[in-house]
Parts: sequence; C-alpha cells; structure tokens
Amino acid sequence: MSDIADPLFAPKGVDLEHPSVARIYDWFIGGTTNWAVDREFGAMALKVFPQARMLAKTNREFLRRAVRYCSEQGIHQFLDIGSGVPTVGNVHEVAQEVDPDSRVVYVDNEPVAVAHSKILLEQHGDLTRHAAIQADFLDHANLWDQAMETGVLDPRRPIALLTVALLHFMPPETGAEGSLEYYKTLLPSGSYLIASHGTNDGVPEDVRKQQAILMEQYRNTASPVFFRDRAQFTALFDGFDLVDPGVVWIPEWRLDDKSPMTEELVLTPNASCGFAGVARKP
Repeated sequence: MSDIADPLFAPKGVDLEHPSVARIYDWFIGGTTNWAVDREFGAMALKVFPQARMLAKTNREFLRRAVRYCSEQGIHQFLDIGSGVPTVGNVHEVAQEVDPDSRVVYVDNEPVAVAHSKILLEQHGDLTRHAAIQADFLDHANLWDQAMETGVLDPRRPIALLTVALLHFMPPETGAEGSLEYYKTLLPSGSYLIASHGTNDGVPEDVRKQQAILMEQYRNTASPVFFRDRAQFTALFDGFDLVDPGVVWIPEWRLDDKSPMTEELVLTPNASCGFAGVARKP
C-alpha cells in the first residue's frame, strides 16, 4: 500500500485526514494508491454493502466497453472527467488498442489522482497525445479551457466525453446538470457522451436498504452520494442520440466475453445499482 511519508504518494495539499472518493474507489478495484483512512472507510462500506467492490469493477468494465465502442466508431479524442486514480485499463490504454494515435486528457479534482496520472503518462504514455490536469467538473469554463490548453485535443473534431461514476457525487443543487450542458454545447457534432450513474431506482429491495446505510456513511466524505432515477439519468443525454441499447443497467450495455460479470449480475442486472448509456451528438 501507499506510504504516507513518501512525497511521491502524498502530493502537497492532499487531505490525509478524511477519506477520498477517488482513493476509496481505487481500493475497491484492487489499487494501491490509498491510505489507511480510505481503506478503513472502504472496509466499513463493505460490511453494509458487500457488493461494493464487485460493482466498482463492473463500472470499470463498462468504461472499457464504451471507450472501445467509440474508438471503433472513429473517435480519436477522449476527455475523461472524474478519471480517478490510474489503474489497469485506463482510457488511453483501451483506446490505443483500436487507434494507436488516439488522444486522451484525464481530469480529476483529487491531487493524488492527478499526480499519479502524470507519473503513469510520463512512464507509459505519450505526452504529445496524453495529459492529466486538476480541475473541478462544476468549474466548467476553467476545466474546458485547461483541457484545450494542453494541446492534446482539437475542439473542432469529435470528442468522447466521459462522466463515468461521477455525477452521483453531485446533487442537482450543485449545478451538475448545467455544467454537463455546458460541455455538451461545446462538443462538436459527431461527439459522444459516455456516462454511468448509481441509482436506487428499481434495485432489489434488500439492496436498496443496504444502499441507504451506505449513503449515510458517504456523508462523512467530501463527496456524499446522490442517486438519480432512470428518468433523471436519461435526461442527461437530452439533445444527443442514444446508442443502442439505450439507457440500461450497467451489465446490459453491450456486454462482451471479456467482462468478468458474476452470475448474479447477468441474471439480475438491476443488482448492479447503476445505469449506463452512450449517446452521439447529431
């Protein structure tokens, strides 16, 4: 695990007193860029919501399938907002399997995530095609300007915008929908929006009760959880054309034989507690 005393793993300004959503997620999917406070929170979360780790990995598999799909449609550029701590199967790794010249900008507001993304890209990426910046999704004008100033993305060409497992940390009063509309407006025709979102709409009743306890735990982090229902999630794609199969449970979005889904999720996809969708801008 990460060493708090190591400045490489604790960039200046990192809050090590409170759990971080990005670092908790990293722990769930088997990463090592997390601290005791994150692991303790994750362990408590698993006690009340045992499937949390499985669902985090399921969401990661959706990201892989969606990025590959967009690459196969000729999308050359990706803007991953809320990219989190880098781990196996990052956007640029998936995209370049299809398009060796693909371009990716990673964005997160967590200093650890950004610091490690930069290290990863310096060691295994191509700094002419890949970049990582620290910015907040809700500070949309600044984020967009920073992303374009990297010189990695061409705003005149189609871009796939990713908000995967991000917006359920942003209730409506934060202005999340407005920020998303800002990005959607700036995306050129032919661009894609890739999104997934946690929900308690239509999930099994026993799971719903566990979710309620988990939500209370997340109130102790800087990013409390807010669930949107299917209609609210679908509305995020307004103005774009949903790609078949539309808005579905995460395991139902173009599942392939490379996705290690449990039998439970295959048979009862609503146990994934999340919706997913990909849509194209006309």
